[in-house]
Formats: sequence, structure tokens, C-alpha cells
Amino acid sequence: MIFKTIPKQVVNLGLVSFFNDVASELLYPVMPIFLTQVLGAPVYIVGIIEGVAEGSASIFKTLFGYWSDKLGRRKIFVVGGYFSSACAKVIIAFAYSWPIVFLGRFTDRFGKGVRTGARDALLLEAASDHNRGLIFGFHRSMDSAGAVLGPLIGFFLLYLFNENIRLILYIAAIPSLFALIFLVFIKDSQRKLKEAKLKLSLSLKGLPSQFKFFLLVMAIFSLGNSSDTFLILRAKDLGLTLSLTILAYVLFNITYTLISTPAGHLSDRIGTKKVFMAGILIYAAVYLAFAFVGNKALIWPLFAIYGFYIALTDGISKALVGSFIKSDIAGTAYGVLQTTISIFTLLASVIGGFLWSAVSPEATFLFGAVCAISAFFLFLFKKTSDDVNA
Repeated sequence: MIFKTIPKQVVNLGLVSFFNDVASELLYPVMPIFLTQVLGAPVYIVGIIEGVAEGSASIFKTLFGYWSDKLGRRKIFVVGGYFSSACAKVIIAFAYSWPIVFLGRFTDRFGKGVRTGARDALLLEAASDHNRGLIFGFHRSMDSAGAVLGPLIGFFLLYLFNENIRLILYIAAIPSLFALIFLVFIKDSQRKLKEAKLKLSLSLKGLPSQFKFFLLVMAIFSLGNSSDTFLILRAKDLGLTLSLTILAYVLFNITYTLISTPAGHLSDRIGTKKVFMAGILIYAAVYLAFAFVGNKALIWPLFAIYGFYIALTDGISKALVGSFIKSDIAGTAYGVLQTTISIFTLLASVIGGFLWSAVSPEATFLFGAVCAISAFFLFLFKKTSDDVNA
């Protein structure tokens, strides 16, 4: 059984991500409704908050990834990052205006920036050439399992407390704090500590050319990959109630959870590039469908299929990067990857919000589909080491 081959370090990191995501996904489905209906913010503010909070903190993903490599330390950044995200839940719970929500979202993204490079480097250190996709796929499964449970808890609480969104915000802080317990069991790599004297340069010059090309592909794709809050708002506009919208979001996370580990295992067998590109095509198809869908019943299968897209790209992209780089620069490389994604996600969310308000909701999804298709064909004709090893 493939799960028996997964190291304890990876399991513990998965449990941390699981409980943190329970908290995050308790908030996420209700956040656009909280902003627009409770705090009275217009839709374009939702796009700005989601985009700017992600993008303005994105530089930290490279900076702290670099420091992690420089110091030969991982755990201190992982702990600090998850603690920051736990504090963010408290800030959002006490928000009575949208700028405070922005502060909370920024604090949460800052925490993600601190931990991401170091955490992904720990995962890479625990993997080999034969199970890299499985390791990253399993971690994404644990993360998305929290994204299943979180909205389900939110759905139950909405029913129990008569759609009292603010009470849900208070409760969301609890599992985020609980996640910190499992960080006790995370260990730094002794091998990395011995390499702490490496002289690294915080630039792209020392990074492999294949990695740089992949950054270009991810930049183009991310330019159209606006916040999932637009999917939630689209479902609401098409007639789903708040509770049903949350359940549709749960369905997306269920498929994400169930498919991530098998997708990672499959990528180890047939090549990560092939699996990743299939995910990009699925994304484009779903966004085209969201642009033209008129029947709210179709929202359910679209959210389910959307889960396939992220299962085939999220952990897989990190495994693909792992085939381009050496472990001694992993923190920097994963930080640069996440910074690139975050910057262009910032632009995507701002552009998506503008297109939604100034043109139409359909324009937001059409733009995303075009960017995904462009990234697909750019990567299709680029030969990589993954093509050779597959």
C-alpha cells in the first residue's frame, strides 16, 4: 500500500496543514458574503482584498525561502508562518470594516509567505526521485481534507446559529491554534544544518533554466487564475443559497482530496509534466463553462471537476520543480515559485474584479480560460528533463 511508504515527517506536516486548512476554509466560503452583505463592501473590493493581500505579501515567500536555505533551518520558519496565520483568524473575527479584514488577510498571507518555502523544502528532503509526486500529492490531500471538513463545519454552524457569520469567524480560530501542536514533532534536517555556510544569491541567476521557463508558464497561467471567491459569487448569482454554495465548495474540496494522492502517484509513473498539463486543460474548460452556464444545477458538477484541476496541478507543480532543482536551493526555488504565482494572482484578482464590475461576470471567466490555454501551449512545446525521465 502506497501510504505505508510516506515518512512520519510528511505525515506530521500534513496534519499541521489539515487543521490549519479546517480553520481557513471555515472562513473562505463565507468571506465574500461577509464582505459584501455584512460589511457592505462592493465586489471590486473583494477582488482587491484577495489580490493585494496575496500579492503584497508575496515577496516574503522568496525572502524567507532564501533565508531558510541560507541558515540551513526549516522548522523556525514553518512554526512562525503557521502562528501568524492563526493570529490572522482572530483579527478577521473582530473586523467591523473591510480594511480590518484586509489586515487579517495580509497577516494570513504573510504567514504563508514565511512558511511555504521552508515547508516545501522539508517535503522535498523527505522524498526521492521515485516518490516525489506521491509525497507532494499526499500533503495536498491532507491540506484539502481540511478544506472539506472546514466548510462542512461552517454549513452546520450556519444552520445551528441562523446564519450568524460572525460567530463562525470566532470559532474558526480554534483549529488554527490546534494545528500548532503538531509542529512539535517536525524536525529540521541535520544535513541542511551542516550546509548552512552555503553562499546563496537572492536572484534568479543561480536557478536552472528549466525552472525559469516554468516560472514563465506559471506567470501566464496565474494571470488568469483569479480568486476562487469569484466562483462562489458566481454560484450565488446563479441562484444557490449561501448554504448550498458552501456545499458546492465542499464538493470541490472532496474531489481535490480524493484525487491529489493518486494524481501524485500517477505522475511518478507517467511524468509530472503530463499530469500538470492535463490539469491546466481542465481549468480552462471549467472557466469556459462558468462563463456561459445558465442553469444553477450545473454548478455542482463544475465545482467537482474544478477539484480535479487543482489536484492535478497544485502538488504536481511542486514535484515538477523538484525535478529541476537541487535540495540545497529548494527553499529559495519554492519561494520564488510562490512569489511568482502570488504576484500574478494579485493581478488576476484585481483584473477579475474589474471585469466583473465593469464588463460582466462572464468576462472574468473568459479571461482566465484564455490565460490557461496560452500557458498550456507554451509549455507543450518545451522539452524538459521530466519528458526524458518519464
